[in-house]
Amino acid sequence: MSFSLGCPAAKATDQPNSLSSLAVVISSPQKVRLGSGIYLGEGLVLTASHVLGDRWQPAPLVWIAGTQLPAKVVKQEPFDSSDLTLLSIDEHGLPREFQTLHIALCEAPPRPGDRVLSISPEQVVATEILSPIWVPPDARKFETLVRDVASTGNSGSGVFDAEAQCLLGIMSRKISQVIPPAKGSGQQPVLFDIAKYFVPAARIAAFLPTGLGHAHR
Repeated sequence: MSFSLGCPAAKATDQPNSLSSLAVVISSPQKVRLGSGIYLGEGLVLTASHVLGDRWQPAPLVWIAGTQLPAKVVKQEPFDSSDLTLLSIDEHGLPREFQTLHIALCEAPPRPGDRVLSISPEQVVATEILSPIWVPPDARKFETLVRDVASTGNSGSGVFDAEAQCLLGIMSRKISQVIPPAKGSGQQPVLFDIAKYFVPAARIAAFLPTGLGHAHR
């Protein structure tokens, strides 16, 4: 498996039961669900850092391919940094087809209007990239966004290019805006969800430890 930007992406037909099989459930040792993640291959799972927080001692659990396996934290960066966590599991506990996976990070950054797939354990949702101009100015530092907030996967879910089926990023947070009520209406302000931000492939490539999974910088 290679994490190199620009390496050929694996097609869904080359992966076990398509991209949806790569989405995993991450739970606490007490089997309380914490969030989602994406299986990269070679026993590695990528998720958002805040999915685990400081709840990874003792080891969290990863549910994948009908099997629940204990996971170790390989690397973690906080929510206000990259918001990424890399976990490792024993790949020998997985079906054989999961032991030969090749998941590529997308080479080109997404452009507004590009069709993408939100991959979570529950569903695959087609959506598109949203331009940062549609979010409040103080949120425009989050440049990689998808629309369809209510239907797409939450923290730790994967965002894949709909055509190349390479990994574009990992879902991190919602972007919302407070809509004030009309003056004198007596109503309360409304919190309106505009978009979801995902950590982009380039940031993921920089996060992955050097030499792990033949990663190239």
